[in-house]
Amino acid sequence: MAQILAPTAQWQMGFSKNSTNASTLTSKMWSSLVLKRKGTHKSSAKFRVLTVKAENSTVNRLEDLLKLDVSPITDKIIAEYIWVGGSGIDLRSKSRTISKPVEHPSELPKWNYDGSSTGQAPGEDSEVILYPQAIFKDPFRGGNNVLVICDTYTPAGEPIPTNKRHRAAQIFGNQKVINEVPWFGIEQEYTLLQTNVKWPLGWPAGGYPGPQGPYYCGVGAEKSFGRDISDAHYKACLYAGINISGTNGEVMPGQWEYQVGPSVGIEAGDHIWISRYILERITEQAGVVLTLDPKPIEGDWNGAGCHTNYSTKTMREDGGFEVIKKAILNLSLRHREHISAYGEGNERRLTGKHETASIDTFSWGVANRGCSIRVGRDTEKNGKGYLEDRRPASNMDPYVVTALLAETTILWEPTLEAEALAAQKLALKV
Repeated sequence: MAQILAPTAQWQMGFSKNSTNASTLTSKMWSSLVLKRKGTHKSSAKFRVLTVKAENSTVNRLEDLLKLDVSPITDKIIAEYIWVGGSGIDLRSKSRTISKPVEHPSELPKWNYDGSSTGQAPGEDSEVILYPQAIFKDPFRGGNNVLVICDTYTPAGEPIPTNKRHRAAQIFGNQKVINEVPWFGIEQEYTLLQTNVKWPLGWPAGGYPGPQGPYYCGVGAEKSFGRDISDAHYKACLYAGINISGTNGEVMPGQWEYQVGPSVGIEAGDHIWISRYILERITEQAGVVLTLDPKPIEGDWNGAGCHTNYSTKTMREDGGFEVIKKAILNLSLRHREHISAYGEGNERRLTGKHETASIDTFSWGVANRGCSIRVGRDTEKNGKGYLEDRRPASNMDPYVVTALLAETTILWEPTLEAEALAAQKLALKV
């Protein structure tokens, strides 16, 4: 399982066969072969066979090296330091040799990188410091090697603007929030694109498949596109220690979803970011493009969201439905703040169609997927449980969304007048 660092100021896969065009044959060897085979039509076929064999031999040798187990030779491991880049959605990483295996991020040194090359610092003062915060087993290198989630600071120790983890850790470190043990279950949707045309996987180039209907959880070559990627990602996440709980094909062909959770507090953001990194690496190896665009194809096609299921200790206890309704009331009063933090381009997705609510209007309902907040039938029946915030886009920052949910529902208190007006508008008896 992942280990979480608690600093004093915060809360405590092989090589692609298509990726090489190199042949181990030198130009001198090629000349010799041409001279020996010159003048026959059959020779070209033999040359092709020789070329394929040579390329396969190169790939095999690279694969052998990539799979090398160095543990009998050295105690040293490779730590892959991972951080969020300047766009707030891109991921960056680089590798570092560590003298021995580690079990906790506090055993890893801080590191730095050129922030001017990631859009996070000016060229004249470009050093950004990486603070290791959580570690996971590396499913690509295996052994004792690790993936390291880092957040980013100036040399003076100040969090840089794109470091959203720092603020989230402060909120989750608040004693009132700690006492409520906030659980998150996050549904990460994503779309796979063909590399050269940037069009969804399985779609005819420049054309469209049949209308939506048979693709959601569909089975068969004409309904499911990219299952191997989804399955590889699922297993890699389990290996890494991510609390991944399931996966399925989505409504739009070429689109998939996986779920992470329940996770407590800051762990939710760490697990989503590292799962995205693993997915990026797998699609890189498969020669497929990953997009988290919330509406990758315009028209009568579903967008991609990141529905966030949320509960607190008092919501999960007897009488919790009343606490859930109070949380919904608070969420309604801060609808604009949440929408502004729920992902870029979300206005193209939240149109009131395709299982979404309008971006301009807050709504809630039981078992209603066309609302901003959905409450499950079991929660209503049992009088306790959780709520689902259906507004976050697929490209949302999980640190921002989870922290904002906790802040609005646990720490923030509206005025009595605002609360009464919102309760009347939403038909909530709180």
